Amino acid sequence: MNKADAKRIAETITIDQLATMFERAKAGITNWEQVSAVNPGMTKGTAWNILSAALKAGGGARVRQLAATNMVWEFGDFLDDSLKPTKKKRQPAAAPYHQQPNF
Repeated sequence: MNKADAKRIAETITIDQLATMFERAKAGITNWEQVSAVNPGMTKGTAWNILSAALKAGGGARVRQLAATNMVWEFGDFLDDSLKPTKKKRQPAAAPYHQQPNF
C-alpha cells in the first residue's frame, strides 16, 4: 500500500476495522524480518510492536491520524477488500512500429 492511499483510508477507518486488519496481518505475515514500509530502519516485527501497542493504548477512542495512517501503510494489504482502493486497469501498450535496419 502506498502512503497516499493509506492517508485517505485512515481518515475514515474505525478501530474495529484496524483490529481486524491486525488480526489478518498476524496470521498472514510469515517473514517478520522484512524491512518496514513505514520506516526502512526497522523490520515489520518492530513496526508491529509499535503500531499494535498504539492501537491497544487507544482505549476505544479514535486513534491519532498519523498512527492510523502508518498502520494502514504498513499492514493495509490485510484490509478488507471493500476498504482498499480500486486498482486502475492500464490499457496494454500498442505494438511499436518496427523496420528492419538498412545496412
